[in-house]
Amino acid sequence: MAPRSMIAHIADAAGFLAALDQSGGSTPGALRLYGIPESAYSGEAEMFARMHEMRARVMTAPAFTGDKVIGAILFERTMDGEVQGKPAPSYLWQDRGCVPFLKVDRGLEAEADGVSLMKPIPDLDTLLDRAVKLGVFGTKMRSTINLASESGIAAIAKQQFEVGARIAKHGLVPILEPEVLIKSPDKPKAEALLKDALSRHLDALLSDQQVMLKLTIPDVPDLYKDLIAHDRVVRVVALSGGYSRSDACRRLAQNHGMIASFSRALLEELRASMSAARFNAALAQAIDEIYTASTVKV
Repeated sequence: MAPRSMIAHIADAAGFLAALDQSGGSTPGALRLYGIPESAYSGEAEMFARMHEMRARVMTAPAFTGDKVIGAILFERTMDGEVQGKPAPSYLWQDRGCVPFLKVDRGLEAEADGVSLMKPIPDLDTLLDRAVKLGVFGTKMRSTINLASESGIAAIAKQQFEVGARIAKHGLVPILEPEVLIKSPDKPKAEALLKDALSRHLDALLSDQQVMLKLTIPDVPDLYKDLIAHDRVVRVVALSGGYSRSDACRRLAQNHGMIASFSRALLEELRASMSAARFNAALAQAIDEIYTASTVKV
């Protein structure tokens, strides 16, 4: 089981989660935003090496500590890599005070019934065993909702909780991420259906079972307040979903008890060409803005 100190930090500390978990399909785009075009590397190994360099630069920046960044979600290759001579999860927790999580999904199925379920994860148990040995606290897995389809959303929730139960058997805390796409043609209705589906599954969990939820910032402020207060929920975190940082922070600040778990909105102004001073200052400003939105509510 994860140490009590990690659990307390995630459940109670002020701050937010950094999502540093772009995987194979999204890595080239993330590198382009960082200022590294595809012509700057050759092959997958070089691509992931450049991505690890970027993530290590973020993790070692002065402002990236558990005082404001209480946890970080890692891609599998980042978990397996090293930062300053230590396994990345150990470095995050021991040196920075950030609780390490691991992205475990293998991408999405084609959309059907208004949603995209997760692809099968055939090596899940082996992956989770490795994560436990490396000191990872929890996991994250994403599926997406495009339409306000009651049956599709029910299938999304069912799959998330079923896989979450497998993850929990390894002593890890699963972050369930059924993302309502921000371009959904009926986002408020989809979010209302999702809230109801999640509530039913949470109510059915045993007293010793706990999960985290990673949800799109809802159009109706405080829509998820009952989920945040649920005794089976450790924390509810928000994805930025394609919103700019300023827009995501403005929306998040309207949702009491919800904290950020931003990826692009955290890293959007960072560039490979920046000096250490400029890079660290830009990241510190982003961390401050997201921390404020996560802790100071309107």
